[in-house]
Amino acid sequence: MRMAVSMFTRLLNIRNVMNINNFNAAGSSISIIQRSDVISKSYSSVTSQGEEDVNLLLSDEIYRQKVSEKKLNKAMKAYMQRSKDYKEFIERQVAEYNIGKRHLANMMGLNPEEISKKDIKESIEYLFPSGIYDKLARPMMIPPEELHKRKEAEFDESGRPHHFLFYTAKPNYYEILHKIAGSMIYLNKIEDKKVAMNIELTPENKINLVGFNWLSKIELETLLLEELKPEEYEYFVKSMDILVDHPLSKHVESFVMTYRKQLTTITKKAEIPKLEYDSNNRPFIVAISGRKSAKSEVKIIGEGSGNITINGKDITYFDNIQCREQIIFPLIFTHMNGKIDIEAKVYGGGPSGQAGAIRHAISKALRSFVDEQMIEKMRLAGLLTVDWRKRERKKWGQEGARRRFTWKKR
Repeated sequence: MRMAVSMFTRLLNIRNVMNINNFNAAGSSISIIQRSDVISKSYSSVTSQGEEDVNLLLSDEIYRQKVSEKKLNKAMKAYMQRSKDYKEFIERQVAEYNIGKRHLANMMGLNPEEISKKDIKESIEYLFPSGIYDKLARPMMIPPEELHKRKEAEFDESGRPHHFLFYTAKPNYYEILHKIAGSMIYLNKIEDKKVAMNIELTPENKINLVGFNWLSKIELETLLLEELKPEEYEYFVKSMDILVDHPLSKHVESFVMTYRKQLTTITKKAEIPKLEYDSNNRPFIVAISGRKSAKSEVKIIGEGSGNITINGKDITYFDNIQCREQIIFPLIFTHMNGKIDIEAKVYGGGPSGQAGAIRHAISKALRSFVDEQMIEKMRLAGLLTVDWRKRERKKWGQEGARRRFTWKKR
């Protein structure tokens, strides 16, 4: 009993000694090591309620950050980094696009704040005329958001994708196939009901696709933002054809027409004048054209020997070799060199404008001597395209059409 009382008394004395003010003294007497990582908290009533709230908020924020870092897996972190890089790239491209748009507006004398996409397209066509048939090969100026499209994947907090076909690597493509299969099941159910009710299936229940065609492989890839193999595109077309051939395909018309485009019909072809014959029974044709301020009238006579007459002179009327090549080029292109005679009258403008006017008039007249296939080749080569470019007038307050006076501050 005495032993227990003495031990209890010692413990009470140690507890009274070990307080905040006498911690160092007691530690030295009983060999207690103070740890640096232990944070002492003050329980004094002097601490304000606002400081306690701030400490709680900071601790909650740190906890949430740690939890969110634990939830993000490596795939999600890689996706977030790619998304960040893409946004930075788009921001740089948009800044460069806006600068280029302002320069273009200043060159064309337009308001940079009010210039539209139509104005930009017309300005590019004016400054950089091109006879290239493929529109994608022509000069263009498109907003970066439309030019650099990127498919955005959606993930939850744990890094799992929301799309149920994400792990197929082409979720949008396989989603279409999934919808095609669902549409077939839907149409079969409707057909079964009509058959059970003895309702006759009329051709009006089938979708009419006259004047429409399936999207091309490139157009479908642009719509889906996914690259497709040729066999995948063919499988898509075959699947859609099977769906369209269903006798009740009219019920899924909205879904089918999403992947079809209307064919552009040529309402009127260029009228090609018929050949006339002179007193010697030789075919001839007359064409008129212009270039800049020059005007030309060209007469092409068939069954000739390749003679070229320009204002009563031969091709040496032009001193510049390039102008001579401009006139001979349509003949070489159509393989008519040495088979016809040319009589040209030209006035106004300079050598370049006169050569261009004669060249276009020769090209127009040659259509009556060649077949349709050659005419199409001439059109693709730009021989039948009118060049409307002219010398731009000088602007007031400037040295020239675009050139400014040298500005010196001092």
